[in-house]
Amino acid sequence: MRRSGQKTIRQAAAALCAAAFFLGAAGISSAAQLAPPPQVSAKSAALLDGTTGECLYVKNGEQRALIASTTKIMTGLLIAEDCDPDAVVTVPQEAVGIEGSSLYLKAGEQLTVRALLYGLLLHSGNDAAVALALAHSGSVGAFVEAMNGRARELGLQDTHFTNPNGLDAPEHYSTALDLARLTRAALQVPAFAEVVATRQITIEGRSFTNHNRLLWSLDGAIGVKTGYTRAAGRTLVSAVERNGRRLIAVTLCAPDDWQDHACLYDEAFAAFSEREAVKAGACVASVPMLSGGSAELMAGESVTYALRDGETVTVRPLWPRVAFSAGTPGEPAGEGGVFLGTRCIARIPLLWGECTDEGTNSEDPFCARRCLAARSGGADPAGPGYGGRGAVCAWRIGGAGLPDHCGRWRSHPASAGARLSDAL
Repeated sequence: MRRSGQKTIRQAAAALCAAAFFLGAAGISSAAQLAPPPQVSAKSAALLDGTTGECLYVKNGEQRALIASTTKIMTGLLIAEDCDPDAVVTVPQEAVGIEGSSLYLKAGEQLTVRALLYGLLLHSGNDAAVALALAHSGSVGAFVEAMNGRARELGLQDTHFTNPNGLDAPEHYSTALDLARLTRAALQVPAFAEVVATRQITIEGRSFTNHNRLLWSLDGAIGVKTGYTRAAGRTLVSAVERNGRRLIAVTLCAPDDWQDHACLYDEAFAAFSEREAVKAGACVASVPMLSGGSAELMAGESVTYALRDGETVTVRPLWPRVAFSAGTPGEPAGEGGVFLGTRCIARIPLLWGECTDEGTNSEDPFCARRCLAARSGGADPAGPGYGGRGAVCAWRIGGAGLPDHCGRWRSHPASAGARLSDAL
């Protein structure tokens, strides 16, 4: 049932949310500086910038609480990451007759993982959660272990699960901040994001309507999950995208959760304004040249983005990172990434700017190889035993070039004759 390659997806999401954890934690103390804190009915709440991971607003955000069916965000994340959506699940007896919200599954009934995932996240089927847990891990206990393991990977220090559906239990809890960070990771998985953004669907003979009414009433809403039990009260996790910014709101035990979320988003988005984040022709970076000196890189186009007052972006060369020789100012040089925090929000062409050359003979491959060695701690990139982190690969330049550390020639994906190499 589980797909190969799940570790790669999981590791990438883990790295993303580990960054979110630290950024969010750092932002708690200054969260209220965006605007006067909105009045919310929830006992605990959090608003996270899905772009940077920064916590924009928090109310008892680290207070552990019952979370009801918002639990299914973690269940859905694991299924979306690990399982083939077209795989067929035969409903076991163990998944029949689960209390609470239900798809009324029958033992022996066959549904795809995709259909069960819609039933889980739109209709909030507790029986679908058990069926998927069994299909994923073989037992509910093993799946719960996977849930808690995933929570640890994501740095969710105040989260613990005892079941896949959110039924109340003393050791089943999370926090508003942890749920926001979990949701930030889940929305990076396309299969998950597609499902929670769906308003209505008929699939394999079953019709589902999303319980999240913000999808109909709130501009830019893209999901994600509602929840309710008597003990937990009303729980809600939502996400909204406007002008390229993604925000995630969480409320726990909130009598007026729909209004809470609308208020949080209105306050936050009011703090953003469309601005020219990168100006075409501006010097945005520089790269060292193998011959010595450095070459300036200019932005080939402008980038407009919704930013807060005082918020800035950085431009980092994706290639070249090391120049063999610089081109004429204004000529295409490579590609840069525009970063807001740790997230790349745009890619732009880079143009050559002014160059400072110390005069080393850059046409001599052996000389250039020695320059590479000097820049990498003295090892000869083409010599025996060279490799590991920091290895330098040189790209073929026109009809000549330099070997990488394994002695092989490489061609850069850029146009023929590109005068660049890359330090990996």
